[in-house]
Amino acid sequence: MCNLHSEKLKLFCLEDEQPVCLVCRDSQKHVNHTFRPIREVVTSYKEELNTALKSLQEKLQRNKNTKREFVVTVQHIESQAEHTECQIKQQFEKPHQFLRDEEEATITALREEEEQKKQMMKEKLEEMNRHISALSHTIKDTEEMMKASGVSDLLVSLVSLLLIQSHCGSDPECSSRVQISSQPDPQTPSGALIHVPRYLGNLPFRVWKKMQDIVQNTPVILDPNTANPCLAVSNDLTSVKWRSYRHLPKNPQRFDWELCVLGSEGFNSGTHCWDVEVKESKYWRVGVTTASNQRKGWDCFSTDVWSVQYDDEAELSQAFGYVKRRLDRVRVKLDCDEGTVSFYDPATNTHIYTFTTTFTETLFPLICGDYFFLLSEDLSDQ
Repeated sequence: MCNLHSEKLKLFCLEDEQPVCLVCRDSQKHVNHTFRPIREVVTSYKEELNTALKSLQEKLQRNKNTKREFVVTVQHIESQAEHTECQIKQQFEKPHQFLRDEEEATITALREEEEQKKQMMKEKLEEMNRHISALSHTIKDTEEMMKASGVSDLLVSLVSLLLIQSHCGSDPECSSRVQISSQPDPQTPSGALIHVPRYLGNLPFRVWKKMQDIVQNTPVILDPNTANPCLAVSNDLTSVKWRSYRHLPKNPQRFDWELCVLGSEGFNSGTHCWDVEVKESKYWRVGVTTASNQRKGWDCFSTDVWSVQYDDEAELSQAFGYVKRRLDRVRVKLDCDEGTVSFYDPATNTHIYTFTTTFTETLFPLICGDYFFLLSEDLSDQ
């Protein structure tokens, strides 16, 4: 019913898009407006509403699906954080153990030098005791001689002392007394103290230099967030092997069809080089691709990919370089400034293929296959 005239709403004003009564139609407000029977308009609007409702229902279902994916993503983030924390502790345990071993070895060397120096000083103390004893006896004999009452007694005592000294060669104690009494006073030997700089001098730097022997630097490390769900990236992010499919968050970075994974760091300038061991892989593709390249579906390699792959049947083409024989390793040399990507067999330094182009985007190392790992050698100067 119309709120103004208490008449039934029978018409629909197309200009104002509202129902009106017959009185309202004739009012000044709706002059020259177009009207339709409300039943007719309702039928038309129902169709539009049904279409809109269906669209909203589909959108609701998509949102629910997305919500489930978000829940899975949150769970995956928690799992990633827990696993990564565990790996961090394990990774730090190796240098921690190395530092503990170095600390123990350094302290052990210090204790050994301490014992050596103490033993040397003990021997010097024993020698000093003998020296003091001999001097004490000599002083006592001299004092007794000086107590002689007369010149004749003094001469007799001196003669007796000289006779004793002349015959003391067969008496070790007597001989020692005579020799020690004639020797210069003992002195503290040079180098008797602990060589402190040997243990504390540049200690952190020396330990750091040693630590370089137990750590490895891999020119390229992998980004597990890009790995196909059928690929398992190792804990140190340097190798990949095939595994059964598992549900992972459908993040935009991840390959969902191709068995691929990208390096974690992109390059847009300079020269870079890395080796990939592929001898255990039945199928492999190694190269680079752009950051914006398609990662979903089967169209990942249609454009912006520069790579070589192992395939017995294929021939070299403009899109890909095909390798007809099985290799153990593949070396990739990327020169962003010159616009070249070259591939080699490092075992024989044989050139496989070179792409020449102009790079306009950041490039990421691309590796595909069912088993491979990146080598840790520093190849930046090759």
